Amino acid sequence: MRPREKLSPDHAAELERVRQAYPDVTQACNLARAFTDLVRNRRGHLLTEWIRQGERCGQPSIRSFAGFLRQDLDAVTAALTLAYSSGVVEGHVCRVKLLKRSMYRRASFALLRARILARPCPWLFSAG
Repeated sequence: MRPREKLSPDHAAELERVRQAYPDVTQACNLARAFTDLVRNRRGHLLTEWIRQGERCGQPSIRSFAGFLRQDLDAVTAALTLAYSSGVVEGHVCRVKLLKRSMYRRASFALLRARILARPCPWLFSAG
């Protein structure tokens, strides 16, 4: 999935040989690159067109993925267009699960609660 200009000459040549030998791979690569562009550049307005192309693709896995995206189109479009993120919340959930796993069968709920509320894990909330 690297940009073509960042591929080594050997990798670029191998990719071109595979693309010529297998047209389905070419279509799958093009769709994967287009989807990567949608995500990286937050182009949610182009998502429905990508889903249409994905559903017509010869690769069953891409057709399935496109169908999955269509099932929750509003949420996926919002994720690709809005600046909101649940990353901070997911970080806290990960931290709590890590503490819970590390204390499993070793301590009481009261101690777990105290550790969760006491201070955050330093590697999750570093200032740099």
